[in-house]
Amino acid sequence: MTMPTPATAAHSAASAPTYWLGFDTGGTFTDAAILDGERRVVATAKSLTTHWDLSIGIAGAIRAVLAKMPSQGTREAVRLVSVSTTLATNSVVENRFSPVGSILIGFDDSMVERSGLRNDGMGTVIRVRGGHDATGDVFEPLDEAGAIAAIKECVHRVDAFAVSARFSVRNPAHELRLKELIRGVTGKSVTCAHELSSRLDAPRRALTAALNARLTPQIRQLIEALTKVLAQEQIEAPLMIVKGDGSLMRADVALEYPVETVLSGPAASVVGAGFLTGLRDFAVSDMGGTTTDVAVVNDGRPRVNADGALIGGWRTMVEAVDVRTMGLGGDSEVDFDRDTKLRVGPRKVTSLSLLATQFPEIIQDLRVLSVQDRLPEFPTLYAYRNPASALPAHTDGLEQRVWAGLTDQPRRVSTFCGNQTGLAALRRLADARLVTIAGFTPSDAMHVLGIQQSWSREAAELAAQILAIVERNGRALDRAPTAQEIAQRTHEHIVRESGRIVLSTALALDPGIEAKGGRWGILGDQLIEDTLAGRPFSSLVGAQLRLAIPLIAIGAPVAAYYPEVAQRLGCELHVPDHAGVCNAVGAVAGVVTESVDILINQPAFKLYRVHDPAGTKDYSDLAEATSHAERVARALALALALRAGAEDPAVRVSRTEQRAHMGTGGDYVAELTIRATATGRPLAGGKH
Repeated sequence: MTMPTPATAAHSAASAPTYWLGFDTGGTFTDAAILDGERRVVATAKSLTTHWDLSIGIAGAIRAVLAKMPSQGTREAVRLVSVSTTLATNSVVENRFSPVGSILIGFDDSMVERSGLRNDGMGTVIRVRGGHDATGDVFEPLDEAGAIAAIKECVHRVDAFAVSARFSVRNPAHELRLKELIRGVTGKSVTCAHELSSRLDAPRRALTAALNARLTPQIRQLIEALTKVLAQEQIEAPLMIVKGDGSLMRADVALEYPVETVLSGPAASVVGAGFLTGLRDFAVSDMGGTTTDVAVVNDGRPRVNADGALIGGWRTMVEAVDVRTMGLGGDSEVDFDRDTKLRVGPRKVTSLSLLATQFPEIIQDLRVLSVQDRLPEFPTLYAYRNPASALPAHTDGLEQRVWAGLTDQPRRVSTFCGNQTGLAALRRLADARLVTIAGFTPSDAMHVLGIQQSWSREAAELAAQILAIVERNGRALDRAPTAQEIAQRTHEHIVRESGRIVLSTALALDPGIEAKGGRWGILGDQLIEDTLAGRPFSSLVGAQLRLAIPLIAIGAPVAAYYPEVAQRLGCELHVPDHAGVCNAVGAVAGVVTESVDILINQPAFKLYRVHDPAGTKDYSDLAEATSHAERVARALALALALRAGAEDPAVRVSRTEQRAHMGTGGDYVAELTIRATATGRPLAGGKH
């Protein structure tokens, strides 16, 4: 996917929407940005993400940014709305799914095992006879009667179905027939594996199809929340969603293929970084409240993971930006490990400085604790019930007892959770979006250092003093560190770990390093550590390790850390205007891109078989087979781009050929792939 830049994306106001609204629903904030007809950012805003009801945070962000529109701007002038979201990614990582029936056609025992679909929580698995072979010929007839009986037996236990057949990318007939039968019998949604990927590896296609089916309710919830808010705000414009490769698709299409929105948020940040800076070659580090995501862009194209996106331990077949993620952000929890060493992340909590602005009464409690010699467990953690939350009936006894100790006002965790077991139960409630936990974070440290001034500095300083007492007692120090020292060490930790993930991502994505063995050895490891620590490698031998491409840092916290990160990495740093809402900018700056692969292989001498979604077609001449494949690929890519919301898309075609040797000394076409890619600006609408 080629990213737009201000120069390439700009077009006349006469042919463009007057205003384009983009926003991003992140783990902490929902960000919004408005671009005008010349693709300039004219307004930005933030609102806290409300996980228990997404529409609240979305409405807050939209209303805030609309209030900042130029005086001549009106809601009727918004002609396009686009959103990036972490919803699909988080659902996979946190294993929050709807029940799905996975129907596997022609799978043997080993294929089912490799798919992972029989793991706990992956739903119902049904095996059916059928499938095709590698040439697209029928391997075994489809057992329609057996399939219908199994579907009727499980229909009341599942919300949707996923169908995956052996070699369906060579012939999808059995998947399509079963899809027709399921819809006729149940009326429920069906995902076919061949619609999501044209690559071989049936078990991974089956997993991807199952994830797609299971994500549909979550994406529907988001789209319904968006539609509700837009209607309330009287905005009539097409709604787009960012895919994992950074391109856009219409919201109604996303409902059919929600798995393609996995890594939507990081992809939007990559698009936004290139758009805001105009750079074509760079590394981008996106630090949010929960994670830091790093990617590399070469010649305007983000590196895409050829093996498919890896999310929550699941290797999908979804093409997505190759992003390396670390649980490190502005809202990472800062505490001490068992050896009383400072630890940052990977868990996320609400900053105490923010909590104190919402509930000022906690400041007095922090004052009392900050002058005590002996402290209770978890002295800087507070928690409260989220609005309109209720404990599910199946909740175990420990979680029920913890829940009983909570109210809608923050309470110090030590008053109702006396040990680590109770704290673990509280964290499970937080993971289920029922509870909010607050604690000391890097954002609090920045308030202590005077770098950030958004919320309550007093709450941050008191919490840092409490952590200093914890460290003094845990390590038997003569004196407690100061609040400033705790904050400074937190800052240093973020700088080093941020530099580490940038450096490790660049090394991992450099094919030259892999060709050299991929390992640096003891001396190289020490050089990396010295680089990250900002200290000389040797007093006698000069050595420097530096990032050879510019680094773009985006996200609300980056100004506090990345000037030092870039200095240690010896690289050029760009923190663009609107870096704090880059994902929202990227959400609306992207283009619609759809690709189709058509495979040709040679099952016999002078027989060239074209595999397309309509079935297989044989030719005796390779040129004729290739011409047919190109026509089909162009037509399908164009149709998909138009359906996804592209305006006047252009199509380009490429080919990749693999030949194999015959026993007679000649060769034959083992596999020839025709790829057609259609790209166009999103079609705008709204009131005119």
